[in-house]
Amino acid sequence: MPSLFDPIRFGAVTAKNRILMAPLTRGRATREHVPTDIMAKYYAQRASAGLIISEAIGITQEGSGWPYAPGLWSDAQVNSWQPITQAVHDAGGLIFAQLWHMGRLVPSSVSGMQPVAPSASQAPGLAHTYDGKKPYDMARALRLDEIPRLLNDYEVAAKNALKAGFDGVQIHAANGYLIDEFIRDGANHRSDAYGGSPENRIRLLKEITERVIATVGADRTAVRLSPNGEIQGLVDSHPEQVFIPAAEMLSDLNIAFLGMREGAVDGTFGQTDQPKLSPEIRKVFKPPLVLNQDYTFEKAQAALDSGVADAISFGRLFIANPDLPRRFFEKAPLAKDVIETWYSAGAKGYTDYPFIDG
Repeated sequence: MPSLFDPIRFGAVTAKNRILMAPLTRGRATREHVPTDIMAKYYAQRASAGLIISEAIGITQEGSGWPYAPGLWSDAQVNSWQPITQAVHDAGGLIFAQLWHMGRLVPSSVSGMQPVAPSASQAPGLAHTYDGKKPYDMARALRLDEIPRLLNDYEVAAKNALKAGFDGVQIHAANGYLIDEFIRDGANHRSDAYGGSPENRIRLLKEITERVIATVGADRTAVRLSPNGEIQGLVDSHPEQVFIPAAEMLSDLNIAFLGMREGAVDGTFGQTDQPKLSPEIRKVFKPPLVLNQDYTFEKAQAALDSGVADAISFGRLFIANPDLPRRFFEKAPLAKDVIETWYSAGAKGYTDYPFIDG
């Protein structure tokens, strides 16, 4: 069985280890969603990961609802990403861009427009805005005649990712955002070709993935799913009926890898009684499978030993431990992240976590 420290091939790239950095929203871009200089240091510090999956990056103004999160639709954004990806490469790392449309979770005060979703709905809870936490807006249903435009948006963002120097892209189809809203029956109440049956509800994911593959190649395209449990007010009544076919479809498209965030009864980012689907998805998904959420080193290696996972992505551990692979290898103590600085501006809680050697 492979070790976490063994290399692995993800389509067009070879990762030096199986300890991946999970996507982590940090809010260090400008109000215009342009990356800033400090982000180059942050990502380069973590280049010992086998592969960095970037923070979620907005594909358009319409889909971008997180304050100070970066985008990939303008020349200014592309140009500002270039020194960041170059810094990662100079440090010996690899980085994929995670492409993001937040769907009904976009506050109109951030995007300047009403959010879209598969069906008219309003997410529960409060949204992060420039003026503090506010209730989510009522989203309108995305029209059929708007879907070609949405596919074009993903194509442009994928092209821009390569222009910006990313090694590939990951389509964010998890965590209650737009594509996930189409997949799950908790938010998708459509009666057209994109609603109803599991086949229809995964149609948008399939079309977006096919468009991105046509743009950057299957060997540089990955997808992220969250196939069980409730997240951000969204749940599916029978997740095995839709997510297993979705994984099989993605396998047939031969994407570079599939990343999955899975909840558990004792999860720290949402708790659920719905079982993890990774064992069943493993049976139908042939490319590398990357699992995520609440993994320790020991649990991660056990997942590889079981054959269910090929690699593990770590999020919060990478926030506070920029040299996480080395700490795992040397069995060194792990630093604790400070939640109050996850989304704050500046270096504090961002680039000031020390390496093991100080």
